Amino acid sequence: MDIYLKSRQVIRQTLTWLRDNVVAERARWVLWLPVALGAGIGIYFGLPFEPPQLLGVAGLAISFGLIIVCHHIWPARLGFLAVMVFFLGFAAAQWRTQDVAATVLNRALASSTVEGDVQTVEPSQKGPRVVLEVRGISGLSAEETPKRVRLRLRVADAGTRPGDRIRVHARLAPPPSASYPGSFDFSRQAWFAGLGAVGFAFGPAEILTREDPSRTKGHVRQSIEGWRAKIADRITARIGGPAGGVAAALATGLRGEIPEDVRQQMRDSGLAHLLAISGLHIGLVAGFVFTLVRGGLALWPGLALRWPLKKIAAVVALLAAAVYMLLAGATIPTQRAFIMTGVVLVAMLLNRTGISLRLIAFAASLVLLARPEALLSVSFQMSFSAAIALVAAYEVFAGRFRVVSGESSVLRRAGMYFVAVAFTTLIASLATAPFAVFHFNRLALLGMAANLAAVPIAALWVMPLEVLVLLLMPLGLEGWVTPSLAWGVSAILWVAATVSAWPLAAITLPGPGTAGLLLVVLGGLWLALWQRRWRLAGVVAVVAGLVGTGPAHLPDVLIAEEARLVAFRSDSGALNLSNSRAQPFVRYVWLRRTGIDNTREFPQPGAENEALRCDGQSCVGQVGAHRIAFVTDPLAFEEDCRNADIIVADVPAPRSCQGPRLVIDWFDLWRGGAHAIWLGQGAAPANIWRARVELPTRPWMRSATR
Repeated sequence: MDIYLKSRQVIRQTLTWLRDNVVAERARWVLWLPVALGAGIGIYFGLPFEPPQLLGVAGLAISFGLIIVCHHIWPARLGFLAVMVFFLGFAAAQWRTQDVAATVLNRALASSTVEGDVQTVEPSQKGPRVVLEVRGISGLSAEETPKRVRLRLRVADAGTRPGDRIRVHARLAPPPSASYPGSFDFSRQAWFAGLGAVGFAFGPAEILTREDPSRTKGHVRQSIEGWRAKIADRITARIGGPAGGVAAALATGLRGEIPEDVRQQMRDSGLAHLLAISGLHIGLVAGFVFTLVRGGLALWPGLALRWPLKKIAAVVALLAAAVYMLLAGATIPTQRAFIMTGVVLVAMLLNRTGISLRLIAFAASLVLLARPEALLSVSFQMSFSAAIALVAAYEVFAGRFRVVSGESSVLRRAGMYFVAVAFTTLIASLATAPFAVFHFNRLALLGMAANLAAVPIAALWVMPLEVLVLLLMPLGLEGWVTPSLAWGVSAILWVAATVSAWPLAAITLPGPGTAGLLLVVLGGLWLALWQRRWRLAGVVAVVAGLVGTGPAHLPDVLIAEEARLVAFRSDSGALNLSNSRAQPFVRYVWLRRTGIDNTREFPQPGAENEALRCDGQSCVGQVGAHRIAFVTDPLAFEEDCRNADIIVADVPAPRSCQGPRLVIDWFDLWRGGAHAIWLGQGAAPANIWRARVELPTRPWMRSATR
């Protein structure tokens, strides 16, 4: 009886403690609304089936009714409000999925003639990548024809511009599915982008009519895309080389001219955020324009005494930020940064002070309601996690920075600037590291050193010069500025190359499971959004997410579509690849997702290593108790069907091959796409993942029967 009474007392005290903390934090309740909104969106996309169309709307209506019924009970009203916002996110995701529905190519076309209007152009050293609004595709009826396709043109077609109508011979295929369990699924992204097919051109594009944006409904967008392409071309022509590609990317968001080795150096040095136009870039552009306009107008005493120069400068800075956002492609980080910057500038006009975390909550809500699928993108996750962590950290430490630097000498203030850069880099790196490991399996360990050197160059030199280039370009005078801009960008690239070459600059790690990432996110939000001491409980959830769930269980066998690339993990932990040159993107995804650096190629015919023995017809290896055969010649089936437990073949298997417990041949891979196999302790496979299934459960999934 005493135990029962003590238990009730502990429960009562715990509930009282929770109630007191929740009530004391009522000013922060609003910050959790976008979390509930995102939870509804996440649950929708995480379901293994497509829910009833009116489920979100029904949940929204029921929860709203319960709020009215329980209006006099504040805990119930608060809980039902969170449920209502949850179903608002769920309904928004459902509506968006149906709203973007469009025809998707149902089979690969080895050769076809495509005619369409160019909507966007992304310059690249391999040839421009264009999105076409399709007018017609040979061999397809009107019902089968996708509305939009993405094509890689030849290098000679670099002059293609948005608004051009072109005809080109190309190979088309449905948007590819994931090549690894849980990896990036381009078919889902293509669904929400309205892309029905992807492919590449066989020959030069024939330009039927030159750019005339006024002839299509999307002429405003095409005009903006045309300006982006022209600006990028002029900057790269003036500067050239990798520095020209980076300078063009900072002005327009078009990164196709940046060599892959330079991108890797930026990632490994922790400077990749400089290429993704976000809060730093928008803030610097708005701040530079604000200072330039206000300082310039203040030179006239009459204007300074009669006109509100601060508000005028705020309006001009807001317009400059909007133009820059459009030139940068209006990506998710750019939208978030523009919304936050815009609210701050509008607050200046209204003589009010913005509340930073509420700004982030407002920006996140707008982005999620307009584009619910953004929640799944790495740009949204890393951008908002960094912003939330930085604002929350500066809420705690900003006062100390002001006290230290407020009455200091110029030299000490300069030193505090670098301390602030280091502090910002540390907080942002800690906030984004779980997402970087989950999505890219890569962690930059020396990012602070690179950011200490590169961020001041970007903030004080490169971005102001980028603004001057854009202002002078209509007059044809950008050549006065581009040499200085090239020096600044080259300095950043030198920092990236130097730091990335240091030992342990970046390491490859296997990604955590989804449950672990969710625990880290929940713990991080709990730590950042609350203010009282109970926020420290978030640290427990973060630690549990990082070390408690462990990395995702790696598959033992990986097979690309049509078996053009096969890999298996040997008992030593090495990843054995059938071809070290085939399908480089798929190979890159496999190596990144598994976190395995130790790779080797299948031995040549007649040779063997510790894991494999190959002849001219197949390769046979042993993984634990499983004997696996990789067949490339039909003549090998007679022997391997008798001796192997698992057969993977890039040719059709005969029906007589009944000995193995599992046979995956060319037809299986043609229908089901990429495969992954987890081997059990016994002789049978424990689990098989297929990129495509016969009965897709979500609209963006491609059927295996197509």
